Amino acid sequence: MTDWSKTEARIRAHSPFLARALDRFPAVADRLADADYDGALAAAQAAGTPEDGVARSLRRRRGAIALAVAAADLAGAWDMDRVTRTLSDFADQALEEALAAAMRERYPDAEHRGFVVLALGKHGSRELNYSSDIDPILLYDPATLPHGEREDVADAAVRIGRRMSEILTARDGDGYVFRVDLRLRPSPEATPIALPVEAAIGYYESTALGWEQAAFIRARPAAGDKALGDYFLRQIRPFVWRRSLDFGAIDAIVDISRRIRDHYAQGQAFGPGYDLKRGRGGIREVEFFAQVHQLIHGGRDPSLRSGNTREALRALAAANVIDADVAARLDAAYILFRTIEHRLQMVEDRQTHELPKSEASLDNVARLHGLPDGAALIDLLRPHVEWVGRNYDRLSPDKEDASLSHDEERLKAQLIDLGFTDPETPIARIAHWRGGTIRALRSAPSREALEALLPGLMRTLAKAPDPSRALNRLDDMIGRLPSAINFFKLLAARPALVELMAEILSHAPTLADALSRRAELLDGLIDASAFDPPPSVEILAKQFGALEPGEDYQTLLDRVRQRVGDRRFALGAQIIRGGDPLEAGRGYGRVAQAAIEALASGTIAEFEAAHGKVPGGELVILALGRMGGGVLTHASDLDLVYLFTGDFSTESDGAKPLGATQYFNRLAQRITNALSVHTASGPLYEVDTRLRPSGAQGLLTVSLDSFARYQREEAWTWEHLALTRARPVFGSPSAYAAVDAVLSETLQRPRDFDQLAAQAVKMRRDIARHKPPASNLDVKLVPGGLVDLEFLIHINQFHYRMAFDPDLGQALAQLVAAGHLPDGLIAAHDLITRYLVVSRLVSPKSTEPPEATRPLVARACGAEDWDGLLASYAKARQCVHEAWAALAAPYQEE
Repeated sequence: MTDWSKTEARIRAHSPFLARALDRFPAVADRLADADYDGALAAAQAAGTPEDGVARSLRRRRGAIALAVAAADLAGAWDMDRVTRTLSDFADQALEEALAAAMRERYPDAEHRGFVVLALGKHGSRELNYSSDIDPILLYDPATLPHGEREDVADAAVRIGRRMSEILTARDGDGYVFRVDLRLRPSPEATPIALPVEAAIGYYESTALGWEQAAFIRARPAAGDKALGDYFLRQIRPFVWRRSLDFGAIDAIVDISRRIRDHYAQGQAFGPGYDLKRGRGGIREVEFFAQVHQLIHGGRDPSLRSGNTREALRALAAANVIDADVAARLDAAYILFRTIEHRLQMVEDRQTHELPKSEASLDNVARLHGLPDGAALIDLLRPHVEWVGRNYDRLSPDKEDASLSHDEERLKAQLIDLGFTDPETPIARIAHWRGGTIRALRSAPSREALEALLPGLMRTLAKAPDPSRALNRLDDMIGRLPSAINFFKLLAARPALVELMAEILSHAPTLADALSRRAELLDGLIDASAFDPPPSVEILAKQFGALEPGEDYQTLLDRVRQRVGDRRFALGAQIIRGGDPLEAGRGYGRVAQAAIEALASGTIAEFEAAHGKVPGGELVILALGRMGGGVLTHASDLDLVYLFTGDFSTESDGAKPLGATQYFNRLAQRITNALSVHTASGPLYEVDTRLRPSGAQGLLTVSLDSFARYQREEAWTWEHLALTRARPVFGSPSAYAAVDAVLSETLQRPRDFDQLAAQAVKMRRDIARHKPPASNLDVKLVPGGLVDLEFLIHINQFHYRMAFDPDLGQALAQLVAAGHLPDGLIAAHDLITRYLVVSRLVSPKSTEPPEATRPLVARACGAEDWDGLLASYAKARQCVHEAWAALAAPYQEE
């Protein structure tokens, strides 16, 4: 029997949270005093009674169970597996009770079925942390889920899910049950929190990403209609466990780890402040190491599919996939890391993974674990962290082979002759390419193609505006290519493309990243017509949506991405080669609208095949923001609002009929996914639907009548300001006219101008406070920048009830022509907009562009040199600032 008195002393001295729990739950404390840990758990499970109500009962039980589990853990009575299983089992129980309560509140007499909660992550593998959130996915079956007679089944599912989440996350004096994170569902920014099961199956079968594949290694039904959950997991099993190697999914996991290391850089260095979860050599790298090998071999060997990390390591060793010694060392490290992670969280019930930075706090955690001080804790962890990090690096050998051949001096002389002032960088890059570690260069033909290209390639790169930058980006690009033969042969055959590529790699990281994903983008620049402005939206939409006989909807998604990518890349190259950024911005706008047209039309056809049409109704897509204005940058997302015409009570006429509201909401979600999800051909656009009525809390799609009523009766001032840049971009001419009538009535309505102006001025002040500019060249957010100009134009539009053109430049020109704004603002607008468009290519973080790139930026903005551009920019900002300050002055708070 363990000595409870010593464990209690450690708790009282080093864990304020557990010390308070000992006093709050005397029945549990009494059993612990007898070292009866199973009895303590039973007492904890009885800490909440039905009379307390579900929410309070769960909160009390959670606090008591946290005490019982922690005590058994600290006393050494339970191993880590039992600790994490007990925590996970309670999470299942809490979800089951919260879901039942949510359904009982709304449908007390109905059979509770048709709704399942899938557990993912550590909850799914029954390895839940001591103080953790849970990451469920909520699915429902529209055919069996209870709902009201006039209630849309999709709305019913969302309400059930939201209420269940509220029960678990609400806090009071008893704390909370669990933090619930629902963002692991597809496109969480746009989708409802509960998804119909068939739509979810379709997504995971066709358009999900590699990391989503890995996430379902640890998925299981945790609560609700578990038969429905089992059905879903059976249907997507071929997506998760593929018989052929999926390097894309594997690379996605490794890339996630690399990005975690980069993003949490301060937690990578081992010592105080080290991140046990995300740090190099930490928990994630044990888990990812196992998952990579599971994905490689699990499609052919079902014994390797366990979601539990320790079980997976044992299975991988038993199957001789990894060495038994590697599995044992990873297992030992994992147990230690998770145990110390729990100690960190026991101190104050915080979801933390970082070792404390202060000596006193680190000592406290160490002593809670039974060590003398923080130094001893560091010494305990160090060998495991270092070994796990080295072991994980073997999955992704990203260190250059710095050894040089015996021809080093001759190579150096050749590079100097070609024009490199510093030959060390090209020598290192060439050594890397020849070193045999790059996947695209492992075959003899690819290496031969490289050697044939190298003399001309290095000669051109030596003359690039920034040779070192171009070389480094080319190195990154080659490292990502699945195959390099065709790429090298194309460049060898087209020397002019090498020169253009050198400019792109020197100046435009955004385009360089696109090239690294699709090297064939250079193919589209062979023809000089690639540098012509894009044609009309109608012509582009036909080009984007054209399919050969027998090609399906999935092909359409890939084809549009490829063709849009070609056009956007060509527009970026036009800017780099000296084209007008304003014209390129309008080209980006036409390309985006054509993509919407092609994908919306294709999605509607696919949807109608299953659900028919809604008589008298159609979907209309409204664009706002930069998309509404028709001038985008390379990085712009799409601000869209979905509306539908006709009677909301109508039902579709297909084999699987849907009510109009559900029909158009599901259709709009599919169009959003078509525009935004990554396919094998890469990404397309980020879609932002938060400008819809009631924002993220509202339905994705509302009827035109509801939209008009909302704008009349409920919309905030900022929503009416946003409508100044609204225009329909998809729908019939009659639908366009109906939407335009609503917009015109809303914008032209008489209103209290002083009230509107005061609210707008406050909004601009709030933006400045909460979203400061990244630098003096963040032309959107700086004082006197584009946001100030937009507010200035919009307030004057409402003041004079004119110039409601969604194109900001056209609206400004009309206000200037009417004498309401100074004419100097037109030149200011054009300069700032040109700079915005070009800067998204050359300095996407809105900081000062590299010195070698500044002449290009100056030229694109119509200035002779960088100093001239800065002078013109200062003048433009001054013009905007003075006009804005004059308008805002009467409405500034004292």
